[in-house]
Amino acid sequence: MNIPSLANNNKSIHINIKALYPWLIVLAGLCFMYVPTFIDLFRDTWSRDEYAHGPIVFAISLWLLYRKWPEMLDTRDEQKSSFAGWFILITGFLFYIVSRSQSIISLEVASLVWVLPGIGLILLGTRSVKAVWFPLFFMLFMIPLPGTILAVVTMPMKIAVSYVAEHILYVVGYPIARNGVILQIGQYQLLVADACAGLHTLLTLESLGLLYLNLVRHESLARNLILVILIVPISFAANVIRVMTLTLITYHFGDEAGQGFLHGFAGMVLFLSALMLIIGADALVRTVFVRKNHTEQMSS
Repeated sequence: MNIPSLANNNKSIHINIKALYPWLIVLAGLCFMYVPTFIDLFRDTWSRDEYAHGPIVFAISLWLLYRKWPEMLDTRDEQKSSFAGWFILITGFLFYIVSRSQSIISLEVASLVWVLPGIGLILLGTRSVKAVWFPLFFMLFMIPLPGTILAVVTMPMKIAVSYVAEHILYVVGYPIARNGVILQIGQYQLLVADACAGLHTLLTLESLGLLYLNLVRHESLARNLILVILIVPISFAANVIRVMTLTLITYHFGDEAGQGFLHGFAGMVLFLSALMLIIGADALVRTVFVRKNHTEQMSS
């Protein structure tokens, strides 16, 4: 009686291994295409301060995909979206070929966000891709932005952050002045760099806020929308806190401290302050909604 059972188990294992063949082929193809891309990113782009969030976003995206993997397999469609899948996949391949040949790293990374849903549509179907829409969307934050976009958007942001930081420190009594994005405090001059108050930091904090919303999973659509909108001023406030922190470190401990280890500490202050502001805003919004529901119940 045990022999047929063992035979059935072997047959089941054989079928399961056979079902892995398409995924092994996909994994081999993705490694062949994108391992050189990520090697280039780690050697050059992601080694710079303004792009330091890239590997963190990529690691979180993989973790989110891992969490959603069982749900993705459970919601697979018997009727695959072959036409849409092949169209998206071929488009992603074209993006990759052009960008790789022309060394356009932004488009090369962006092609991965096209290739992955194309593969998902072909192998699993539309419902499975919808199940992992947030990890795929989250990957957009790791794409290095073209320099032309950064030049247009970053300068007004740096000026605004410098302006607010200067006025706050001046009000509390520090000898500070500003010329554009250069802060003069005491005998020290500080240039507000892109990594401190640029578009990269804003996008990093936006990704942090969206990740928080995805993990908390509020049922109220209005509450989620309010928090998404609040993430923008929260990101700006966190940037101001970081610039003020660096300015005070330089003023009290000298230029070497401001540009050395404590510069990295200011980066930690940026993310911690942003996270605390997001949690605080969420608590405030929750209190408003609870009071509103309580008032409606009392009136009814």
